[in-house]
Amino acid sequence: ALCLQEERSSGINAEYGGRKSGKGIFLYGESHKGSTRPVNPVAEQILNRYRTPGQAAPSTEDVQWRTYLRSVNEAALCLQEEIIANPVDGNIGLIFGIGHCPQRGGPFQFLDTYGAQSFVDKMHRYEEQLGFRFEPAEIVIDYAKSGKKFMH
Repeated sequence: ALCLQEERSSGINAEYGGRKSGKGIFLYGESHKGSTRPVNPVAEQILNRYRTPGQAAPSTEDVQWRTYLRSVNEAALCLQEEIIANPVDGNIGLIFGIGHCPQRGGPFQFLDTYGAQSFVDKMHRYEEQLGFRFEPAEIVIDYAKSGKKFMH
């Protein structure tokens, strides 16, 4: 997404607005309705510029972890930056606000169950591979060092 934002800011944006303009990452049109849409060759060229040669596609499990860990980290950043008052508010907000999995009890319950140190370790592994987007929130690092739990 970041690479496409850069491309959009460099002048491509107006004619590649997605469904409303008829093209974006995919080509839209009546002839493709109800079938698989073809990939826009211009979008494919842009994506190829940012592709890492020889890098295999991530596994389904890897994609799930990467997505989930980022959402949990964002919740922790909200607590750290005092956007939310406490972990309970964060759990309730994500469960009711964006449909976070209620069986997991929310992001802070997950951190306590999975373990703050395990979370930090996994985030650091992804950070080494994928960069700053996986830098764990300082508050989680602090909780991992102290052994403190988010939910008392």
